[in-house]
Amino acid sequence: MTGGEPTVADLAERYLQIYVAVQCKASSMRRYRQLLHHHILPALGEMPVGSVERKHVAALHYALRDRPGTANPVLWVLSKMFSLADDWGLRPAGCNPCRTVRRYRIHYRERFLNRDEYRRIGRMLCEADAKGSPWPPAVAAIRLLMLTGCRSEEIATLRWDDVDRSAGELRLRDTKTGARMVPLTPTALGVLDEIKRIAGNPWVFVGRKPASHVSSLSNYWHSLRVRADLADVRLHDLRHSFASRALALGESLSMIGKLLGRSNVETTARYAHLARDTEKLSAARVADSIEANILPEVLRLEEAAA
Repeated sequence: MTGGEPTVADLAERYLQIYVAVQCKASSMRRYRQLLHHHILPALGEMPVGSVERKHVAALHYALRDRPGTANPVLWVLSKMFSLADDWGLRPAGCNPCRTVRRYRIHYRERFLNRDEYRRIGRMLCEADAKGSPWPPAVAAIRLLMLTGCRSEEIATLRWDDVDRSAGELRLRDTKTGARMVPLTPTALGVLDEIKRIAGNPWVFVGRKPASHVSSLSNYWHSLRVRADLADVRLHDLRHSFASRALALGESLSMIGKLLGRSNVETTARYAHLARDTEKLSAARVADSIEANILPEVLRLEEAAA
């Protein structure tokens, strides 16, 4: 407290305890804590809640302008905190200092694996199998990511109870968009069959500590992508590549949204331009098959041959 008035740090602690801990998933809570610890509290933490103005929020947001993927969530967290401050009587109602600060436009990074790049990753995974990976479950986890289009956290926190072999699906109980089912192909089931189940550990991909799951696949993926000469490919790009391949095979955007477990149509619509590319290829194939029947040059050649 500053002179009896709560500070932004006090508001943040109340926000985490009363709102985030009750309303949000564990992954969201970790993310919000990081944003508070690394950005919001160093800039505004000591200020009294009632003294924060638009200019202070705008300055923090502008300082993160080269990282819009961080700047916008920081603004969102601050806006929610001050909205709650209004509800809790810590500020006059209707004067949220974040209200007129405009979020930055985010240009989504798009990186999709082509067939050759899939083969290169496949070869590296096979080599890791043959040589003996320092952490064998990582090979299976990455294969499963590529075969299902799941988020890396969904695979890292997969439980054996989530695997329904008779139905051929994963029953994920707590994803970013809620509970969902993920279809498993025979190949994906085969990947799971190769994983040794550890007695007393409910997790498919076990961590270093007893009865724990792996915390992250990123470190293993980093070394794998370097060996495959794909240093610009992130682990999350495997999910984008799954969507890209589905479009190339003629699946609709709505179906891809279902396969990826997305509740917001707009997030799947980012692949719409790939759908247009697929449509162009299809149109070209159809046109090529018709041109022989209608182009004068082709008809003259056919008549001459007759």
